[in-house]
Amino acid sequence: MKALHDLAAPAKLNLFLHIVGKRPDGYHLLESVFVLIDWADTLHIEVRTDGRLIRHDVLGGDLPADDLCLRAARLLQTETGCTLGADIHLEKRLPAGAGMGGGSSDAATTLLALNRLWGCGLPMSRLLALGLKLGADVPFFLGGRPAFVEGIGEILHPVTLPPQRFAVLKGPGGLATKEIFSSELLARSEKLAIVAGFPASEIAAERIAKGMGRNDLQPAAEAISSDVRMALDLMSKQFGNARMTGSGAAVFSLLENGNEGKDDQSLATLLQALPEGWTGRICRSLAQHPLAGWAD
Repeated sequence: MKALHDLAAPAKLNLFLHIVGKRPDGYHLLESVFVLIDWADTLHIEVRTDGRLIRHDVLGGDLPADDLCLRAARLLQTETGCTLGADIHLEKRLPAGAGMGGGSSDAATTLLALNRLWGCGLPMSRLLALGLKLGADVPFFLGGRPAFVEGIGEILHPVTLPPQRFAVLKGPGGLATKEIFSSELLARSEKLAIVAGFPASEIAAERIAKGMGRNDLQPAAEAISSDVRMALDLMSKQFGNARMTGSGAAVFSLLENGNEGKDDQSLATLLQALPEGWTGRICRSLAQHPLAGWAD
C-alpha cells in the first residue's frame, strides 16, 4: 500500500500584521508578512482502497471529530471524484491557539500529499483554490515561501528574506479570534505598507522584518489575555523586543546573529521558571516549505 512518512507541516510567524479595512461580509482586510519556521507538526499518510478517511493521533491526544486534515482530504475527494481513502497520522507538535497556523499547515500538507498519493495531479492553482475554501492561511502554506499577504490572507506576493532566528513563547491559554476582532481596542493601520516592487531588495525586506509596523491585534489581545501580557513582558525584557503573531497567544522575539548559545540558554531558563503549560523554542526561518514543488 502506498504511503508517505515524515511529512512536515511547518508553522508561520507574522512579522507584522496591519488591519487596513473591512469587507461588507465582516471579514477584516489585512497586510502582513508571513514567514515559515522550523517548528512543525509531522504527518504520516497511508492510502486506503475503501474510500474511508481516518485520523490517528500519533501522540495519543484527543482526536477532533472533523479537523482540517479530514476536511482537506474530503474536499480533494469531492473535487476530483477520487474513490481512494487514507489513514492520516498526525504528530501534533505545534501549540494550539498560538496564531502560528498549525491547523492550516496540516491541511496544506494533507492536500499536497494526497494529491500525489492518489494520483490526482492537480496543479498548484487548483490546490490554492481548494485551500482557500478551508481557511485564509492555507494558501500561504501551499505557496511554500515567505510572502507579503493581502486581502483576508489569500493574496500572496512571494518575498525574499534573509535567514532569521526567533524565540517563540506561548502560555497555556488560547485566544478567541472573534473576541479579538470585535474588541473596541482593535487597532487599524491607516497607511498601507505595500509600495511598487515591494520589497525591492533584501535590504528593504530586512528592514520590514526588523520592525516595520506592528500587530494591530495586539492591544486587544493584551486586554483579553494575561498570558499574552506576561509573554510580551518576559520576552521584551529577555531579548529586547517582542510581538504577538497572528491572532493567537504566541509571542516572538527576533534574535541577533552570533548569540545562538546564549539565546538557547536564556529561553530554557525562562521556561524553567514558568508554570506548567508554557511552551517555547528557538526557531529558524525557512526559505521554502519542505514540500515545495510537489504540485508543480
